[in-house]
Amino acid sequence: MSSFSDDPDQFRSEVATFIAEKCPQKLKVMPANERSICWGGKRFKFSCDEQRIWMENAASVGLTAPRWPVEYGGAGLNRTQEKVFREEMAKARAPSPLESFGLWMLGPALLAFGTHEQKLKYLPDITNGRVRWCQGYSEPGAGSDLASVQTRADDKGDHWVVNGSKIWTSYANHADWIFALVRTDRDAPKHKGISFMLIDMEADGVSTKPIKLISGASPFCETFFDDVVVPKTDEQGNSRIVGELNRGWDVAKHLLTHEREMIGGGGSGGAAGILGGRSLGAFIGSLDETIMQDAVIRSETMELEIDTLAMGMTLERYKDMAKQGGVGHASAMLKYSGTELNKRRYEILMSITGSEGVEWDGEHGTLAPEWLRTKANSIEGGTSEVMLDILSKRVLELPSS
Repeated sequence: MSSFSDDPDQFRSEVATFIAEKCPQKLKVMPANERSICWGGKRFKFSCDEQRIWMENAASVGLTAPRWPVEYGGAGLNRTQEKVFREEMAKARAPSPLESFGLWMLGPALLAFGTHEQKLKYLPDITNGRVRWCQGYSEPGAGSDLASVQTRADDKGDHWVVNGSKIWTSYANHADWIFALVRTDRDAPKHKGISFMLIDMEADGVSTKPIKLISGASPFCETFFDDVVVPKTDEQGNSRIVGELNRGWDVAKHLLTHEREMIGGGGSGGAAGILGGRSLGAFIGSLDETIMQDAVIRSETMELEIDTLAMGMTLERYKDMAKQGGVGHASAMLKYSGTELNKRRYEILMSITGSEGVEWDGEHGTLAPEWLRTKANSIEGGTSEVMLDILSKRVLELPSS
């Protein structure tokens, strides 16, 4: 049971009080950038002690994973309560206490396909920020055609031996564990014979190499597996395979819907990056209130603001639909729309700031790197072209050319 009241008004009051008392004021005024994001994990270095305190306070009552069951480290909130929690967080300008691929992707996959014992082992370490995960899906020869993965896991009796490589593994150089698609039956059709495996990044034979982007940052990595020994079970007897052996594609598809919803959510507001939780119009006004007197800028900004609100409401609607069994292929729409909105948002900002916005460490801070980073939105989680292809075939049921 949740430690919060079931009464809606009482719940809102309790959550607001919790945020006011347990989220340090320093975090509420901290500029939104990479340093303000708490990723957790064994190697994560907190930007300040207040960041650690907020994560621990939220984790103690399950609010790092509001919807997850209490027994697995969550708060056990229902959908309505989660909305209230997010509203109160935004009202207080409190940052997320914890972000991670464990929360966004692996957790939902484990909740759907994992055993009770696997959930007890892995989920609390995610919600408490003890373990940081990365995703091992794409390979140099298997990006959009993900089912063509060639990283293999050979059966050696009581363990697997993994060989191959992954690419675009975000923050793999900081992760403690990786959830990866590996081929466990090389004779099966490409969508068969794939398993969803959990691998310790500290195992012998695992190495990473950052990929430097045009923005100057290196969130992406290449990850290599060279004769990596993966026990079939851990000390408690938990399998390192999630779901059924050779049926990892089922898990992969489920996880991808959550990844695409997560990326698409970036288009529904300005919570991240240089906007610092403000709307685009509010941010532009803070730069120079006369800018909005320009008819073209005002028109483009208001159009994007309306589209952003519509995207936010659509995202909330699909989250409600997920309670009835998921959003399926519609996640491709969310991902594509969110990507395009985020790109438009930064194009407007760059056009307004002009040459000043191109400065790496100028008056507008991280605008140029963030603008360049949005270009990757149309690749990660499935390219925009693939998303449109999914929508045309699976949602609109248009004939193939």
